[in-house]
Order: sequence, then C-alpha cells, then structure tokens
Amino acid sequence: MINLDISNEIAQLRATFASVSEVLDPAALQARVDELEVAASAPDLWDDPDAAQKVTSALSHAQADLKKLGAIEQRLDDLEVLVELANEAEDEDSAAEAQQELKQITKVIEDLEVQTLLDGEYDARPAVMTIRAGAGGVDAADFAEMLLRMYTRWAEQHDYPVSVLDTSYAEQAGVKSATIQVDQPYAFGTLSTEAGTHRLVRMSPFNSAGSRETSFAAVEVVPLIEQTDHIDIPDNDIRIDVFRSSGPGGQSVNTTDSAVRITHIPTGIVVSCQNEKSQIQNRAAAMRVLQSRLLLQQQAEDEAKKKELAGNITASWGNQMRSYVLAPFKMVKDLRSGYETGNPDKMFDGDIDGFIAAGIRWRKTNQNATS
Repeated sequence: MINLDISNEIAQLRATFASVSEVLDPAALQARVDELEVAASAPDLWDDPDAAQKVTSALSHAQADLKKLGAIEQRLDDLEVLVELANEAEDEDSAAEAQQELKQITKVIEDLEVQTLLDGEYDARPAVMTIRAGAGGVDAADFAEMLLRMYTRWAEQHDYPVSVLDTSYAEQAGVKSATIQVDQPYAFGTLSTEAGTHRLVRMSPFNSAGSRETSFAAVEVVPLIEQTDHIDIPDNDIRIDVFRSSGPGGQSVNTTDSAVRITHIPTGIVVSCQNEKSQIQNRAAAMRVLQSRLLLQQQAEDEAKKKELAGNITASWGNQMRSYVLAPFKMVKDLRSGYETGNPDKMFDGDIDGFIAAGIRWRKTNQNATS
C-alpha cells in the first residue's frame, strides 16, 4: 500500500517560494518586460548594435525570470495532484516521479532564493574572472588551468556566454594566468564568492618521486563595467604595449601585433587581451577589464575606510578560502562556509553550485552580523 505524504515539504516550499516572489516581484518584472518590449520594437533599435544587444538581452532574461516564477507555481500545483493520484491508484511509479519532482522543484526554488541574496551594488553585473598560478611551480600552473576549466565548464552547463580574454601559458604545463568573461546578469554576484586563494594537495604528476605536493592559485572576480560608470583613466596613467598573440609552446597564432597589454602605472595593475582579431578590439576589451578592476578597488577602499571608522578592521575573506585534497583521500572543503564534498572530480568538471550557494549564504550572514 502506498501512502506518500510530502504535504509538509510542499507547504515549506510554498512558504519559501512566497518569500522569493515577494523579493523578485512578478508585477515589477512584468512592467520591466513591457518596457523592454517597447524599446525592442523601436525601428531605430539596431542603429546602435551594442545598445540593441543590451536591450534584447535584458528582455530575454526578464522574460525568463517571469516565466520561471509562473512555472514553479504551476509545478507545485501539479505535484500535489501527482501525489494524490499516486496514493489513490497505489502507483509506485507515480510515487517515485513525485519524489523526483519534489527534489527538482526544491533545487529550483533554492537557486532563486540564493539570487534574492545578491543585492550588492554590482551583483547584477556580468563578471570578469582571472585565475593566477601561485606558489607550487608547475603544479600550481596546472592547478590554475584546472580551475580555468572548472569555471568555464560551470558557465557552459548553465548556458552562460563565456569567453577567454587572455591566457598566459606556463612553459611545462598549465597556465600562469587566464582571464575569462561570463556575460550573464548576476554573474559577478554569483562568482564573487569564488574570489580568494585556492589550495590543492595531491600526488604530483610532475614529480618523478611521486611525492605529495601542495600548490596554490589565486582567483580574482570583478564586475564588468558599464559605459555609465565613468571610471576616468588619464592617458598619462597607462602604458600600452602591443605584441603578437601566442598559444601553448610559443606557437604563433597571429601574424600581426594585435594583442594588447595595458599597465596602470599608479596601481601597477596589468591587463592583457588577445582574444579579438584586431588591436583596436583588444585595446577596448582590455580597457574595460582595467576599468572593472579599478572600480572594484575603489569600492574596496571605500569599504575599508568605513570599517576603519567603525573600529572594525577584521578582513571578511581569509587568505585561503578553499582546499582541494586529492591524496591521501579525496575532499574539497570551503574554509569559510564549511561546505564540502567527497567528489572533487565532479567539482572540477563544473559542479560547483553547492559551493557557490553556500558561499553566498555565508557572506550574507556575515554582512547581517556586522551591520
């Protein structure tokens, strides 16, 4: 006899969904969709391709969010009907289907709930992420490339547009540094919890003795700036170098000096871009990344001043935020939120949503505790 009772779980999901809906505000979303539809139908929309792309992209995301809210409510109603049918017909397949649907709806609502926690000034922006090899020699360079693949795979699994802006390859294996852009709303707020020092412990494939080695990589995440941000950079404050793009082993992949490296002299920040075909395009992309980093640095300085005035100088992020252990046992643990997994292989293949969600909740809890 089947007696499937998940009424408490469904009631809890409805309560959580009600809170999420209150924050996301379907009525405001609909008004936003209506406004963007008017803008998208303007006959001169594509006179400015960049502006047109922003309008159509914003419309698409607003429509998707609105559709998702409506779909969740319908799925919760359908789930209750499915449970009732499974019990009446004593159908094990329907009961199993109801249990699976409960898990899926729970995941969708949890993801939406996390999104409501992204209320920082720049959280809604796309993200520019830079991964740099740290201490550990060739193992660190290989680790940096593993992280690059992890974040790229994560973006691809979510159908988020991701592009590699620059890659500096190491001599033996891996990368010295790499910069990617995730062009998705709320990418910065989502990925900013990944910023910090990552630590890898494993049996080194590059050590003839097969000894256990520890290596480090640093992850930096900045918001992609908008044209309205007005980050003024005087020409005298930057040095621009051009060079030929290159791939692994120094193999030339470009016959012209199209790659661009910009050095911000006052801060020492260096940005390179070689993804685009022309020097002009690479220079524009590199300037946007430089402005993004200066914007985030300015925000960090402002926050530091506020904390100093308040008498609280405790850093909110530690030097080492996550450990990846591949030997003598397998485990990945976030040292801030305490979230962990025993399957690092799956994580390195892009399955990092659990860590991201835990990091966002941890950050929000700490912000509330210090506010």
